[in-house]
Amino acid sequence: MTDSEDVRRIALSLPETVEKIAWGMPTFRVAGKMFVTIPDDESSFAVRCPMVERQELIAAEPVKFWVPPHEASSHWVRVRIAALDDEDELRDIVVDSWKQAAPPRLLESFTAPA
Repeated sequence: MTDSEDVRRIALSLPETVEKIAWGMPTFRVAGKMFVTIPDDESSFAVRCPMVERQELIAAEPVKFWVPPHEASSHWVRVRIAALDDEDELRDIVVDSWKQAAPPRLLESFTAPA
């Protein structure tokens, strides 16, 4: 079973990622742009997600994906860690969010970690 330490490990394995505490929680950034946060209870994490895709994700898998009311207008979605199928799914979600924040120079040479 995956947990918040797996989120941290995967995020930090991505090129030029740094961890920074903001709003009292761990955030992960590439080129100064946040791409993952781990809220207080560490049972979920938040990632970048285009609005259209976010609505589709939530509609398709509401147990896995959700948005708290205070983040309704943002381009972020929360992911319940316990609802993930496996670490591969976790990695795919984190990498996708990283790609949305990473500058083109990093994307050109990027190969997803196995």
